[in-house]
Amino acid sequence: MSTTKTDDINQLNSFLRGEISAVETYGQCIEKIDDPTLTAKLVQLKRSHEERTRKLAAKIRELGGKPSSGSGAWGSFAKLVEGGAKVFGKEAAIAALEEGEDHGRDDYRDDLDKLSSSVRPFIISEIKPAQERTHNELSRIKSSM
Repeated sequence: MSTTKTDDINQLNSFLRGEISAVETYGQCIEKIDDPTLTAKLVQLKRSHEERTRKLAAKIRELGGKPSSGSGAWGSFAKLVEGGAKVFGKEAAIAALEEGEDHGRDDYRDDLDKLSSSVRPFIISEIKPAQERTHNELSRIKSSM
């Protein structure tokens, strides 16, 4: 089955919604956690996701599509974290973020083949490595707690 430009745009928008949700979730955690060292690390990870949203939106526009503006699968993580970080502690917030990072990593891995051969290299070189870095860094943060 050949992939159309519309298929590429739809898949990139799916990735974009996940990144928007990641940004929202990190934002919720950052607001609730009062550990300055941990907060600084989370801000860096959030910025990485923000950069991915910009890159994905630009690629979607380049293909003639309209970038999604709302969050996706991570939305439930944002809701969980929103009120829970102070109640359940930073460990629970980090665990929720890690689950989201796992989801993002798996999405890029599992859905890469849904993209055309002309768009796939963009994800492989620009997006997936950054996702792997944030995933690995959050795992390091969690294991150091």
